[in-house]
Amino acid sequence: MLALKYLLMILGAGLFGSAGALVAYDIFLSEQLRRLLSRGKTEECGAEVGVLARRPFRPVRWRLALQLIAAGTLVLLITESFVVIPDGAAGVRVSEIWGARPGTLYPGVHLVTPLVDTIAIYDTREQVYATLATENPKQKGDVLTVQAREGLNIGLAVSVRYRLEPKRLDSIHTHLPQPVGEQVVAPVVATIYRQLAPNFITREIFATRREELRSKAAELITLRLASDGIVVREVLLRDLQLPAEYAKGLEGLLLKEQENERLGTEQEIKQKGVRIAELEAEAQKARDVKQAEAQAQVRVLQAKAESDAMQYTLPLKQKQIEQTKLEAQARKESTIQNAEAAAQAKVIDSKAEIERQKNLADAEANRIRVTADAEANRIRVTAAADSERMKFEASVLKSNPMLIQKIVAERLSDKLQIMMVPIDGKNFFANDVMRSAFSGVTGGRDSGSSDDNPDDPAPRATAAAQHKQPHRP
Repeated sequence: MLALKYLLMILGAGLFGSAGALVAYDIFLSEQLRRLLSRGKTEECGAEVGVLARRPFRPVRWRLALQLIAAGTLVLLITESFVVIPDGAAGVRVSEIWGARPGTLYPGVHLVTPLVDTIAIYDTREQVYATLATENPKQKGDVLTVQAREGLNIGLAVSVRYRLEPKRLDSIHTHLPQPVGEQVVAPVVATIYRQLAPNFITREIFATRREELRSKAAELITLRLASDGIVVREVLLRDLQLPAEYAKGLEGLLLKEQENERLGTEQEIKQKGVRIAELEAEAQKARDVKQAEAQAQVRVLQAKAESDAMQYTLPLKQKQIEQTKLEAQARKESTIQNAEAAAQAKVIDSKAEIERQKNLADAEANRIRVTADAEANRIRVTAAADSERMKFEASVLKSNPMLIQKIVAERLSDKLQIMMVPIDGKNFFANDVMRSAFSGVTGGRDSGSSDDNPDDPAPRATAAAQHKQPHRP
């Protein structure tokens, strides 16, 4: 039905638009024709005038336009006769002639008399009216302040869940101011709490009788609003805001009460501890008495048992003494025998030790003698080998005197390199190389060195040894 209503509204608007367009078009044609006729029959507009002259000159179609307007009006009236009430709401039929009609219109489509009846729609879902205990810019709501019996101002944060009774919407619409939440619920809640608060002192409202205040206020608010057709589901007291100075004093008083309770509890604990100690002392005393009695009885029984056992103990003691004497005599004889055996064993051990020491001394003397012989033999062999080596070296040096200079040159430094060449220099492939290498050296000698024998190999070897450069990697 809602789609049909919108479709009829579009149709009515289209009919009104068509009527207006028709009238405007006819008026436009008439004005164009009059303008052309007023210019006369000119050559430029001759053809157009002839065409317009041949068309019938008709007046504006007012009748057709009125019919379209009437049809559009009828369609809009039919549209206004359909009223759709959404879910969670209810309506009251209000007549321009008779006022609010009895009965409630529930969610759905309803027919009303166009231009006579209107529908006042109310939200029938649960709503919440809430107050604040103090001013808070982040929250919206009324601040509810009441006075206790002492005259102190207390801020209350109250929430009231309510809904409108659908059956009494006509009475609500007729008698109650709108909106109902602000004009009816809010004053009732504030008035009830302000009437009940002076019956309680501030501390009771804060601590022990808060629920009593809430329950009484909920009962009175429910009864007061029920008479106006408003159903209250729940009344909550969310928070209390005490005056700052009173809150500080109350906090100090609560701390003192807590301290008093703590001291009382500690005193009770100490009294119980004393009582427990007394009971433990009495129990220990009873245990000691019973233990002493039991020990006395045990000693009596032990004495009786000892007196009975002495008759059999004396003969047994005599036998034990005789047995002890016999055992002592046996131990004495065994000790003497053991001492004699130990003396004989010591004599045998001393003889064996002397023999062992003698054998060790003989073995050490033999080892020293063999070592001395071996060392003497080694010295003799080494001396003979050294003598033979020296004889051989003497013969070699005698036959080759240049070896002394070679040995001395080698031992001067590890960086010198010695090269031996033939004495005469004949048939030696490096003769020219050596001569060219040392030509600068021989040229730089003093005049006294020019008298040396050129065939003498000693100066050549010495010069080669002096000017040989060390090998560098």
